[in-house]
Amino acid sequence: MEKNVFKTTYKVEKMDCPNEEHLIRMGLKDLTNVKSIVSDIPKRILYVYHYDSPDEITERINNLNLEPRLITTEKFNDNAQTDVKSQKKVLIQVLIINLFFFSLEVITGLLANSMGLVADSLDMLADSIVYSLSLFAVRAPTSKKKLVAAVAGFFQMSLAILGFIEVIKRTIGYGDDPDFKIMIVISLLALIGNAICLYLLYKSKSEEAHMKASMIFTSNDVIANLGVIVAGIFVYLTESRMPDLLIGAIIFLIVARGAYRIIGLSR
Repeated sequence: MEKNVFKTTYKVEKMDCPNEEHLIRMGLKDLTNVKSIVSDIPKRILYVYHYDSPDEITERINNLNLEPRLITTEKFNDNAQTDVKSQKKVLIQVLIINLFFFSLEVITGLLANSMGLVADSLDMLADSIVYSLSLFAVRAPTSKKKLVAAVAGFFQMSLAILGFIEVIKRTIGYGDDPDFKIMIVISLLALIGNAICLYLLYKSKSEEAHMKASMIFTSNDVIANLGVIVAGIFVYLTESRMPDLLIGAIIFLIVARGAYRIIGLSR
């Protein structure tokens, strides 16, 4: 006899970005009665589809200190099963694309003396970490997921700090001016890569929290790519390194902020 599926809705006040969403998924992943998780980050609403009582689910979410509030629990008549293999395939594809463009941007960024490209490469690396954690979350226990997230967060934060120090050094006169042509061309290629990732994630039509989080991270990458392209154009027009340093500093700060959240939420 097939078990009844219930839909429990929570209002999570501190779920304001994909990092909190991913932490919730990690915290609930080892519960055998959880069927799937869907969230609406702008509205801070979390939907958990599960079997049996939601008591343990509610306790786990409360322990994350994200100010959750249980709204309703109701019977849900939908027997659709999550296609885990399909999700893993898509995540592996976007992970490979992100790692490739991370390598390309960091190498060409150093060769072109562009802090914008180097910072954007770290943004791609941050996405790769999110995709890797999503893949790791399929089978691993919660304690290991949190450990991996903490290590990844500290590593990401270290790179962001080193990058920001380099921006300061170049602002006061160290280093050569960036090559705007390389900035624009490589960022255009990265933009195409992120567009492919978005297409693959969208085509999966998954409502799982980690898949939606991956789409949000990739959408943010598109904005960063466009920022580096615009910075490259202004480097050419102004004959100054400042547009490149400015976009680099902004992206480094974004990466550092994401790393800080991951570190805090993995405790």
